[in-house]
Amino acid sequence: MGVTLAAFGSGALVRGGVEAALVADTALFENDTLRTGEGSFAALRLVTEATINLGPFSEITLDAFTASLGGTLTLGGAMVFDRPDDLPPLDHTVLTAFAQIGVRGTRFFAGPSNGVPAIFCARGVVTVTRGQARVDLGPGEGIELPDTAAGSEDRLGDVLRWSEARIAAAYASVGL
Repeated sequence: MGVTLAAFGSGALVRGGVEAALVADTALFENDTLRTGEGSFAALRLVTEATINLGPFSEITLDAFTASLGGTLTLGGAMVFDRPDDLPPLDHTVLTAFAQIGVRGTRFFAGPSNGVPAIFCARGVVTVTRGQARVDLGPGEGIELPDTAAGSEDRLGDVLRWSEARIAAAYASVGL
């Protein structure tokens, strides 16, 4: 399924209900959950040639995954997902507490930005779905997700061009 490329600070790998320290060169399998703590970062490589960088206080579960088809990840926290453009497209889905993200061979950020949940597409196309609302983000575009407690379960924020400073801050939040 994949491997942990690097782990800095405190982190955990939960497999079959057993928790162990998250360290580099650990093989990753379907249904593994990885957690990072305060000031911690982790870099992962999946069988689909996707690289994932996790920021502090993040959690990701590697749900169903197939090298030739893609798979589903469940995310809490912040990450950058990156898959080379020259590879055949796969169906990747990232589930978060705020929205579902459909990935088509791309690089994107998902997590807190400017104090709110947000998604930014660096290259490729990212489809963001929340309830009945759906939007495609292209390169350089980002979106903020309104608080669902305010009755906005079917609303997405406006698609905006992100500044270089905001992009750099988002990437820095996951150790890039």
